Amino acid sequence: MSFSTFNFASMAAQVGQEQGISFQDKALTWDTAADVQDVVDALNKQTTVHYLNLDGNTLGVEAAKAIGEGLKRHPEFRKALWKNLFTRRLKNEIPEALKHLGAALNVAGAKLTVLDLSDNALGPNGMRGLEEFLRSPVCYSLQELLLYNCGLGPEGGRMLSKALIDLHANANKAGFPLQLRVFIGSRNRLENTGAMALAAAFKTLKTFEEIVLEQNSIYFDGVEALSESFKENPHLRVLNMNDNTVKSQGAEKIAEVLPYLPMLRELSLGDCLIKTNGAYHFGEVLESANDQLEVVNLSFNEINSDGGLVLVNAMRKKSKLRILNLDGNSFGLEGSEQIIHEMNKLPTAAALQPFEEINSENDDDSGDEDEAEDQDEDYDDEEDYDEHEHANDTTEEADEDDEEYNNEAEDTAYITTNAYTTKLFNDTTNSMASNTFAVANKTISQKCTPEKFCLSQTPCSQEDFDSLDEDNKLEALQSIVNQFTGDNHLLLLVFTTLKCAHLSQSSKAALDLAISLYQATFDYAIKTKQETRVLNYVLMQLRLLHCDQTFNSDYDVKSCRFALREALKQPTFANDNIKNSFKTFLESVEL
Repeated sequence: MSFSTFNFASMAAQVGQEQGISFQDKALTWDTAADVQDVVDALNKQTTVHYLNLDGNTLGVEAAKAIGEGLKRHPEFRKALWKNLFTRRLKNEIPEALKHLGAALNVAGAKLTVLDLSDNALGPNGMRGLEEFLRSPVCYSLQELLLYNCGLGPEGGRMLSKALIDLHANANKAGFPLQLRVFIGSRNRLENTGAMALAAAFKTLKTFEEIVLEQNSIYFDGVEALSESFKENPHLRVLNMNDNTVKSQGAEKIAEVLPYLPMLRELSLGDCLIKTNGAYHFGEVLESANDQLEVVNLSFNEINSDGGLVLVNAMRKKSKLRILNLDGNSFGLEGSEQIIHEMNKLPTAAALQPFEEINSENDDDSGDEDEAEDQDEDYDDEEDYDEHEHANDTTEEADEDDEEYNNEAEDTAYITTNAYTTKLFNDTTNSMASNTFAVANKTISQKCTPEKFCLSQTPCSQEDFDSLDEDNKLEALQSIVNQFTGDNHLLLLVFTTLKCAHLSQSSKAALDLAISLYQATFDYAIKTKQETRVLNYVLMQLRLLHCDQTFNSDYDVKSCRFALREALKQPTFANDNIKNSFKTFLESVEL
């Protein structure tokens, strides 16, 4: 026979076609071998069976054994579509049935690519049957493991993790490295224990492209462990943790690993209580990372309108964005309109999903519940502050609340949010302090020196500023700031800027200095690739961007905003992105 007699196109098409058997949604009860004779006959009659779909029936032990005998004839078998297959079964039936099916496939020498056991009440007991199955050669080729709504619980999650780690080791030893790409584990009540166990498996396998863990009662410890495991899976395309208790602290951990996931297409963290600070964490990272994103779901997270604007700003470079779901947050009517307005400036404006629950009156009704939920491990020292009560406040209205905050002010003005916590003054401060100056107790000499001006914990007076006997005040102040590094340098630069800006409406010299220092602050931010971080922090200090955790400012924020407006007029100030962001927030307040 010559090669000319072969139709290569036809052969390729035949190889690409899947052939299989389906008894889907027959609602049949299979207890005995006789009950499944139709299934067995189909397996015996059909020469090629790539898949067997038994979804929507109920399978007993003897029936499973009979089906297994039929499967032994099919080494080409690769997709076990067995969801919703064990309803109304006793606990001891499920593991026995799974053992029979798995053993048969091993005898056949089948190489599974898909195992779907979703919507089966496996629990830890069912996992005993699945463990042996997963460790066997039949799963060395597994690419998709679908265990949605299986009631695994923490112990089942631990057992699953151990089985996957063993599978990985067995496959490598046999010369068939495991390439598991998809894991669907939603609605399994994994809790922190199960999540932390699975994180160990994810970290070991390193091959995942899709991880879905919706509605698993996972809190911070589990989120933290999972975040570290995501970092080890650089090909991750879909990350879905909807309806877990992530909160802003967990959002920070997930945000930290996003730059390690350059192929990410979908990020879904709806109904996770990330709140406004969580939105800031994601906004900070997404502004310069994950440009392949197509779907971002941060709905129902109690994010206020400032957080929404930060997220929209982070979408500027997401040219492939198809869906941005921010519905169900605490934007209020005006905030929602502003977010829509800003989104309409982007080429991907159509990606923003409709806001279906704009009801500012309802925000107030939930205050008591929200206040109770806020008293948790994230903010043990947080003052009671109802975010929803102020969700629709303008910045000027929020400024009227400053007096209330100041009554309970901290001893220092150098207070950061959780996102940017640092020890501003370390031991090096002591070597700079003179006999007439101490940061801790605010001892002040008669003459204001550059050290005192930069390192004092309160705004300086006009008299202090005027007494700075320096030919070049900018150079003198920068020489003090430059003696610090890292976050110490950054925060000292910000607050030295604010001290000058505090006096900008009454002193032309202070205004000029504030403009130069604003410039220096954002030159440093751009140089160190911290643009969004510094931008958001300055916005918070100027009471233009509200956060979940309340802090006070001793500075005249209106004067500081005035100096910022003047700085924005300078042609060399920062870059267009920073300028436009500042202008967006400044437009909402009066001069």
